[in-house]
Amino acid sequence: MNKDLTVGRPESVLWRFCLPLFGSVIFQQLYNIADSFVAGQFIGENALAAVGNSYEITLIFIAFAFGCNIGCSVIVSQLFGAKKYSEMKTAVWTTLIASAVLVAVLMLVGFLLGERLLALIDTPDELMRDSLTYLNIYILGVPFLFFYNIATGIFSALGDSRTPFIFLAISSVSNIAVDILFVKTFEMGVNGVAWATFICQGVSAVLAIIVVFRRLAAVRTEGKIRVFSGNMLGKIAVIAIPSILQQSFISVGNIIIQSVINGFGASVIAGYAAAVKLNNLVITSFTTLGNGISNYTAQNLGAGKIDRIGQGLKAGIKLIWGLCIPFAVLYFFFGRYGMYPFMENRTGLALDTGVTYLRILAPFYFVVSAKLVADGILRGTGMMGRFMTSTFTDLILRVVLAVVLSRVIGSATGIWLAWPIGWTIATVMSLLFCVNGIKKLKREKTGRIE
Repeated sequence: MNKDLTVGRPESVLWRFCLPLFGSVIFQQLYNIADSFVAGQFIGENALAAVGNSYEITLIFIAFAFGCNIGCSVIVSQLFGAKKYSEMKTAVWTTLIASAVLVAVLMLVGFLLGERLLALIDTPDELMRDSLTYLNIYILGVPFLFFYNIATGIFSALGDSRTPFIFLAISSVSNIAVDILFVKTFEMGVNGVAWATFICQGVSAVLAIIVVFRRLAAVRTEGKIRVFSGNMLGKIAVIAIPSILQQSFISVGNIIIQSVINGFGASVIAGYAAAVKLNNLVITSFTTLGNGISNYTAQNLGAGKIDRIGQGLKAGIKLIWGLCIPFAVLYFFFGRYGMYPFMENRTGLALDTGVTYLRILAPFYFVVSAKLVADGILRGTGMMGRFMTSTFTDLILRVVLAVVLSRVIGSATGIWLAWPIGWTIATVMSLLFCVNGIKKLKREKTGRIE
């Protein structure tokens, strides 16, 4: 059901809208968590490391899908808030057509360069075959990844956060069952893990697109809808390209960091592969809530309700900090138990590596979550230059410090310390940009000059 986010108490509106998004991302992360769980429990430590190693490459594809999601979602939100429904439909069709072309290019590049990318991050010889197998099957499913993300972006733009939750809940639970069936019963190894994700994500994507078309058909418009608009593509690209660059550079940074991690051996790789899934569950949850705040912001910007944007910043931070508490406590004090499902051997370097990683990062979830709320508002208002500045600051600091501190300290712990430093500095920047940006919008609305 479509929902207008420009009316009602901002805190209540965000709670009702964002909580299903939070549930959706939990199930989204179950895809990768299930893969690592099944690989670690039923195949072995090397299989877990191989899946984790390939995951860093797959983040490049996710970055492009995320950018298309955000670009479409923000523009559709603004048009929906302004009640320009014909232009809104044109934005949807334009995104789908442009994304189809992008998907074809990315798949071609992925198949041609996948093995080279794995070699570039110093994938150990014993992991190369399984890593490449997982990556190639993943690339086959890239169309599903893209169109599902675009569909969820459209649902969110229309104020509907429940439908994506339902799709993901069903497909993620199914993925766990199919993972176990293919690996344990059919003994397909890493192939089974990859094909299970391909099948379940494919079904979810097809169903989501079908429902999107039905939802849009229910919105009444007059005249013929333009299927493609170069001008609309430009508006979408202004939002999408910085978001793609953000996620792409994060992925490249993660690949560099992964290459540093790979120098410490298979056990450290396996420990990181498991712990990073738990960490990504949190960060992706916060990012998704930030995306929801982008939709809220864009709808209110389209409706000219600037005051509600500032209120949304305060409400968003309050909401996201409430979700930080259980994650920070669980990971800091009980992270060892969270690692157990991924580990065949519950002692040793792999487990210790993951526990250390989680304990260092957990207290700083309160910091990075505030950044992601501010980033959501910056994207929703189209302030992409400021958004990119804080994001690149975080990324560059994390990559450089990971390399330097790992050498200075002489262990992987130095790598983990880079995260909190980058997060803290970038968060201060994002919040300052956000507050000043909202003040500027208010001045522009009232006609005052700086």
